[in-house]
Order: sequence, then structure tokens, then C-alpha cells
Amino acid sequence: MTTQDRLLLLGDQLRQLRKAAKITGKVLAQSAGWQPSKLSRLENGQQLISEQDLATWCEVLGLSKEDTAALHDEVRGIRLDQARWRNRTGTGHEVLQQTFGEAEQAATHVRNFETGLVPGLVQTPDYARAVFTAFSRLSGAPDDADDAVRARLQRQTILYDSSKHIELLMTEAALRHSVATPEVMIGQLDRLQSLLELSNVRLGILPLDLQLPAPVMHGFWMLDDLVTIEVTNTEIATREPGDVKLFSDMLAALWKVAAEGDEAQAVLRRVADELRSLT
Repeated sequence: MTTQDRLLLLGDQLRQLRKAAKITGKVLAQSAGWQPSKLSRLENGQQLISEQDLATWCEVLGLSKEDTAALHDEVRGIRLDQARWRNRTGTGHEVLQQTFGEAEQAATHVRNFETGLVPGLVQTPDYARAVFTAFSRLSGAPDDADDAVRARLQRQTILYDSSKHIELLMTEAALRHSVATPEVMIGQLDRLQSLLELSNVRLGILPLDLQLPAPVMHGFWMLDDLVTIEVTNTEIATREPGDVKLFSDMLAALWKVAAEGDEAQAVLRRVADELRSLT
């Protein structure tokens, strides 16, 4: 069964459960605070429901714990299918950016740690375009970089939402091992320096000469209590309390030794000066 088949079956199941509960689409959409068009996409298998939206759906319908758990398991299974490299990039990156943006908008506490890239929420258009183009070239997927960049920039509006608590941590290696040209990277570094002034955004860098409190094997996202790990060919998502604690503790340990404020500014200026000497 393909991922699309599973999406269609899930959408039909959601529709049948709603009808069995004798709740109209209009009432469900109003109760959940959604546009009717969103409900239509979910029930027609055009969009995978997020775990938070699914929890709302189940609560409005008054589903049992067993039915709720089964639906969450199916959503996670579909998400893992979608995350495989060909499915994820076969039609480009724009839809993925839109989907992740919806998840970020629903979260209050957004945390991201990156080892090889500048976090997407603070990427410049030119840097983001270089990243998307490189991924498309590697996978052979359609190059929809311009559309993906627009979607990524739309995600960045949450940086100016005072109701959000955003923490973005990266290694200095992410600033040096770049898929972008030195000129593009200099612009990206300037952007990071300006974002140090945002009151609701915590921005940190792990300098190269730093002794780390724990090995950094890969980057990850934390949207409230949802941990998402993206690797080359797949993506893993978990809400298991033990996993959430592990990644929260790891982030806390890394933040204790990270360069912030003036120290982060100094790292950014040093890397930018070295790049300027190459141009």
C-alpha cells in the first residue's frame, strides 16, 4: 500500500468517525478553530493531520483512548513513510515546508539544534535556495527552490510572535561547512547577528574549540513535547516521555557551554571576517 493509499484510508476513517459521532463538518471545524477547507483536505487524504490536530479531533468526537491511540499510531506510520527520501523530495520541498510551518505555528516552545546547517527559521533566502538546490541535485527530485524558499520565509514569521519561545542552537561547523558560496554565507552571518537582538529568540553557537558535555550525533527539533530527528533518508518523531527528557537534558547541557549574546556575536564576526578574506 502506498503512502497516498494510507492517507486516503485515514481521511475516510476520520470522516466516518465524525459521522458516527453525529457531528457535522461545520461544527467540527468551528470547535477546532479550523477553516472548512482544512477539514476537507484532511478527510480527502490531501493532507496528513498533525498529532496535535488529531488530539483535538478525537477530543471533539469523544473517542475512546483505544481509538485515539490507534489513530495516532497510524498517523506516525504514515509520517515515517512520507519521510523516506524519495517520498519526501519526489515532488519538491515546498509542501514539506508548509507542513512543518503548520506544526511550528501550533507549538508554543520551539527548539532546534543543528550540526551541519543554519536552522531553517533563520536562513536567508539565498542560503535557503542553496540548501534546497543541493538537496534536489542529490536526490534527483524537481528543483522547486523558489517555491520552497517562499514557504520557508513564511515559516519565519513566528520569529516575531511574542507568544512563542524559540531556542536555536548550532555548531560553528554549520557556519563553516556550507553548501552556499562565501558571499551568500557572509549575508547569512549578517542575518544571524541581527537576530541576536530579538527578545523571544535565544540564539547560540557551539564554538569549534569547545569541549562538549556530550557527543553531538545529529540535529533535531523539539516542538513542545514532540521530538523530530531528521537524517538523510528518513525522519523519526516521538513523544515518549523518556525520549523528550533525554533530548531536553542534552539541549540544556549544550546551552550551558554555548556562546550567546556578545560571545556569539564574536564568533559570527570572526567567521565572517575569514570568509571576506576569501572573496
